[in-house]
Amino acid sequence: MKLAKKIAWALLIIFVGMQFIRPDKNLAEDGHEQAFLTETNPPAEVRTILKESCYDCHSNNTVYPWYNNIAPVSFWIAGHVDEGKEHFNISAWDSYDAKKKDHKLEEVVEVMEEHSMPLNEYTWTHEEARLSQGQIDAILEWAKKTRSLYQLGARPE
Repeated sequence: MKLAKKIAWALLIIFVGMQFIRPDKNLAEDGHEQAFLTETNPPAEVRTILKESCYDCHSNNTVYPWYNNIAPVSFWIAGHVDEGKEHFNISAWDSYDAKKKDHKLEEVVEVMEEHSMPLNEYTWTHEEARLSQGQIDAILEWAKKTRSLYQLGARPE
């Protein structure tokens, strides 16, 4: 019993101490996605879907839930956001060359066809981010059309 009590106290101290260490937040200025939206010109429905289902992890601006203020959840969320931005960052669109833009859109098509995005962990707490088959189809249509323009060497404006 004495050992269990010591372990419990140690865990409590570690948990409280973790609350004072915070990962950096992913916060950008307004307009961080403008180059992407201007160049790829998604229809209004797709813009809304991207904002509700993709921006938090795939842009330089995350809208954080209240529970992000509690460690270790804050570190878990920061890890997901960092990994999401490594794969596809809407805010960095203007830094990609045409070949990379085409590849990023190819990845969008793949994850939509596989139904692997958004992550289940995200949709558990963001019900509005769950995609219907109609929404997936709209994203696929837009992404494939935009990819074809990049493949032709034209800007998709």
